Amino acid sequence: MTLGDPRGIGPEIVAATLSSPRVAGLTRFVVIGAEGAFPPGVAPLPSNCDFESIGRWRESGLVEAGELSGLAIERAVELALAGTVDGIVTAPISKAALAAAGYPFPGHTELLRERCGVPDVTMIMAAEETTSGGPLRLALLTTHIPLREVPTALTVELVVRRTAIAVRALREWWGLPRPRLAFAGVNPHASEGGLFGDEEARVLEPAMQLLGKQEHTEMVGVFPADSVFRRCLDGSVDAVVVPYHDVGLAVFKTVAGGNGINVTAGLPFPRTSPDHGTALEVARRRVAEPASMIAATLQCIRFCQVKGESTA
Repeated sequence: MTLGDPRGIGPEIVAATLSSPRVAGLTRFVVIGAEGAFPPGVAPLPSNCDFESIGRWRESGLVEAGELSGLAIERAVELALAGTVDGIVTAPISKAALAAAGYPFPGHTELLRERCGVPDVTMIMAAEETTSGGPLRLALLTTHIPLREVPTALTVELVVRRTAIAVRALREWWGLPRPRLAFAGVNPHASEGGLFGDEEARVLEPAMQLLGKQEHTEMVGVFPADSVFRRCLDGSVDAVVVPYHDVGLAVFKTVAGGNGINVTAGLPFPRTSPDHGTALEVARRRVAEPASMIAATLQCIRFCQVKGESTA
């Protein structure tokens, strides 16, 4: 478990998570971060936690925060690849701080992919309980790119590759033997038969046909983005594949409540995180809500258990 940006709420929600009755005693934890990152008054780590320091937080600003954030992630990856830990839960980092420290990555997802040496990953946003029913799981085809670049980035090959990564995670980590997936359209009304664009017919439908030939997977169809998420919430499908960041995240963060988490599928080990940022404006006031961090931790533990059972 990494502490995230030492200026943010990461250290607080890590401490609150590890002391939560829902988490305490479930497994052993290695907490990786900077000395001096925990705010005054925060209870010491429980006895089932080891702390590994990657330096000392001297409160010198953006660059130092980014360096410490990056070093913690890199060390966590080392431990996971070596098999010392089974999975990683990461507290929020600042993308601006990471960039200021010289890391050429827009966020956790891309840094983890590069350090693990895997060809690609898929960001999955998941809430096993929501305010509108449940659960809601979204596989994002594109993540941190400008909206104007999305149509060019969407290719049949990319859709097939990233959806297949999501399917594997749904099978191996969620334990769903035959995942059912629906696709959210790119254009209004899923282009209404080509009236408002052609990405559905040119990219999504051919990719879906190719994916449908794979065993243990059911591709339900391409649907307008203004209605497709209900299919997951009512249990008709197990996940929705979405073409770009905000078309999925706007709905997700509206209904996830405190249960939303981020999952990086495609890594050699489970990685989860809360679905929110560093919340610098409330950091060190000891008012940060740890619900999403708790959900991410519980889900990572479940993933590790399911993965272990499948390989036993």
